[in-house]
Amino acid sequence: MSTLRHLVRRAVSSWSNAPLRPGEDERARACLSPAELGLWEAMQPRDRRHSLEVHARFAAMWPTATRAELAAALLHDVGKTVSGLGWAMRVVATVVGPRGGRLAAYHDHERLGAAMLDGVSDARTVELVAGSVRDEVHAALCRADDI
Repeated sequence: MSTLRHLVRRAVSSWSNAPLRPGEDERARACLSPAELGLWEAMQPRDRRHSLEVHARFAAMWPTATRAELAAALLHDVGKTVSGLGWAMRVVATVVGPRGGRLAAYHDHERLGAAMLDGVSDARTVELVAGSVRDEVHAALCRADDI
């Protein structure tokens, strides 16, 4: 998918920041450790909803995924919590790039997320969130994230 098309579809799909419906988070609760779940629950509802979509696509693409790999699908954007950017500022950050401060943190969400998970998650989850491993599982996770 083209980058522009992906960005437009992602912006449209993340417009709503409404709370998740009751029970919508059950897949995350079933997969994540208590510490991971706390980080996931700190994500904006739009990011949790997106992570559940990525998780479902990833699980379908990679049926032999381990718990750590499925956790990475749920937590791949956890580092975005550091920037604290809302929808409009995320669009700005995407257009103008990492100009420092919160915009830079938004663009550096993979490294920040891996740091948040280090010592809390399995090493496999951390490396997939960081993007520091380039294997078939990472490629499947990237495809699942490509809305």
